[in-house]
Amino acid sequence: MPSFPGSLILGHFMDDGVTLAAACWVGSNVVPIEASAEQARDFGRWIVAHWQPHASIFGPADATLSLMDELKRAGIHAQEIRANQPLLSISGPPLATPSPWLAVTKKPQFNEILGAAVAMFEEEVGYSPFLGGEGNYRSRVAWLISHGHSFSHQSSCGEVIFKADLGAVTQYASQVQGVWMNPEYRGLGLSAAYMAAVVLLAQVHAPVTSLYVNDYNTRARALYERVGFVQVGTFATILF
Repeated sequence: MPSFPGSLILGHFMDDGVTLAAACWVGSNVVPIEASAEQARDFGRWIVAHWQPHASIFGPADATLSLMDELKRAGIHAQEIRANQPLLSISGPPLATPSPWLAVTKKPQFNEILGAAVAMFEEEVGYSPFLGGEGNYRSRVAWLISHGHSFSHQSSCGEVIFKADLGAVTQYASQVQGVWMNPEYRGLGLSAAYMAAVVLLAQVHAPVTSLYVNDYNTRARALYERVGFVQVGTFATILF
């Protein structure tokens, strides 16, 4: 099934050939959706047969790792496998007092937010997001801002202190991504208040707010626990 230009959605159907049982987004990233380990392996075999480079595979750990197993069998290897990423969510008011300064990012703030987004990406994955096409990444940041899915706080001189995005939004839940604190402001005890404010802004869109975090990032996990997030699953991310 075609989707956005350069991407498509694979479907795994029930025996009737009509009822969709699982899906997989295949574009610059690969995302298995509601897939069992065996269904994910089927998606993996299709991806091997139609191989083109992808930036990452991410999603529920069992499906993501099973899909990657098929790529490994074909001699396709990853740069990094993050096999244990707790999936966290919160559906009520945050436990921490929210920052009054965090707000929905406005279009005139694009350049500053783009710079912060690039810094966040490079810190997280180790290379520039512009390697995949500067225009694509700029468009993605602009889209987040134009749809009210970017939250930020800037100093009086325009310096971004904190930012976060909603990478996915449905009527039921949203998923937070792109969380970044300016290094000059780290260690000052500001993060919990900002994340509490993120929850409130996200709950304007959907009642449940989710995110996933690397298992070894103990400081971030402690922060999210203070805000009121609880673990509801496990994700995995494969980086190429």
